[in-house]
Amino acid sequence: MKINDVSKLTGLPISTLRFYERKNLIPDRFVKRDVNNYRVYTEEIVEFLDDVKALLSVDFSIEELSLLINERLNLCYEAKKKMVEQKIKEMEDLQKRLRKSKKFLHAILEGKANFQTKC
Repeated sequence: MKINDVSKLTGLPISTLRFYERKNLIPDRFVKRDVNNYRVYTEEIVEFLDDVKALLSVDFSIEELSLLINERLNLCYEAKKKMVEQKIKEMEDLQKRLRKSKKFLHAILEGKANFQTKC
């Protein structure tokens, strides 16, 4: 597939795909060069990029993703595991804060919040 096809299938702009390549977020196994030196992507790139988007959506930074993905960096499994475990903890903390906020918002709707004033 050409970069335009990948862009359409993933919903990512071409500029983002090129940025990911510069940041080493796309492993070599997903992209080759043809005789004209154009990028040719494997079909598996679509699922891989969906995973990248999922990780970005839970606040992995580009640098963190690069450490997880980049095979040339040889980051050991334990270091990757620790990074993912930390992200899970951050997500769990966020879920707790969101539950507390949701409970407070329900209290507002029920007229039980202390700061409310009459309209």
